[in-house]
Amino acid sequence: MEILLTSIAFLVAAICAGLMGFAIQRGATCTVAAVDEIVRKRRLQRLGSMFEASLWVAGGLLIAQTLHMLGNMPAGYAVTSVTVLGGALLGVGAYVNKACVFGAIARLGSGEWAYVITPVGFYVGCLTFQHVFPLPAQQQLPYDSPVLQASPWVAVLFVAFVAWRLGRPLFVAQPGAAPQTMAQRLQVGLASRIWSPREATTVIGITFFVMLLLEGAWAYTDVLAELARGMAGNLIARSLLLLALFAGAFVGGWTAGRFRSTPISVAQLAKCFLGGLLMGWGSLLIPGGNDGLILVGMPLLWPYAWVAFLTMCVVIGAAMLAQNAWSGHAAEQPVH
Repeated sequence: MEILLTSIAFLVAAICAGLMGFAIQRGATCTVAAVDEIVRKRRLQRLGSMFEASLWVAGGLLIAQTLHMLGNMPAGYAVTSVTVLGGALLGVGAYVNKACVFGAIARLGSGEWAYVITPVGFYVGCLTFQHVFPLPAQQQLPYDSPVLQASPWVAVLFVAFVAWRLGRPLFVAQPGAAPQTMAQRLQVGLASRIWSPREATTVIGITFFVMLLLEGAWAYTDVLAELARGMAGNLIARSLLLLALFAGAFVGGWTAGRFRSTPISVAQLAKCFLGGLLMGWGSLLIPGGNDGLILVGMPLLWPYAWVAFLTMCVVIGAAMLAQNAWSGHAAEQPVH
């Protein structure tokens, strides 16, 4: 019976990993895209959606803690200059790669084959980290996350938020839209070719939380980092979850009409490898990749995760502004 329950739990976790990959693809949830939206359109929709994904995980943690269903959670780390350096390297790596670790999954699922090298570069970054940064490990904090110490009444407030968040689209008609039944609205939402960032990140937050309960804290960059250091526990199961994540991204790209097999160039391979390498270094300095920061560190309200992620966003934004300024300056130069 125990083996059966374990198998069912893993099957559910694998389905959730596939759904997460599907959502990453359908909603184009990428930190680079989120910052680009701020720079070009002065809008915070994508970035706000990422914060909402963190909120979903945090609320789920509150409920699980109240019901005594939560296992050991990752520790927090002190905020130091190394934290900022790690966030900056994540930002530079994502900018060079033209996609963060989430965006690389979406691009690969769209048939941009060069992005298969991004995880390879990330792995090599983790493998060479100690030779490039011979630093002591970041100091863990000696206390639990504020989220895990919160009153059970906070969990009740989150349940109310969930009821409002999930129920509102079913009962509130869009301006100018023809009247629809609840079943029709559900069907339209599920069949949409492209999801909004908010829809996608909601699915990401919920599926990640379910996987967290069933398989523990799991981010695909963590698997690569542990593999590089020879520390990956339950390697086969975690690798299968990784494959399910990528499979979901391919299905999402195909069904959304985004799949276009893209020829591979040497320049693109070099950018993807370098971007992955830099993100691998940054993730070990923090420690945590931007997927782990958004879905683990930030929901637990660890300050180091928020500092690292915001540093990453600032660096990406600064690089974009510098590129825009340089492009404008270059365009003004006379042609000889």
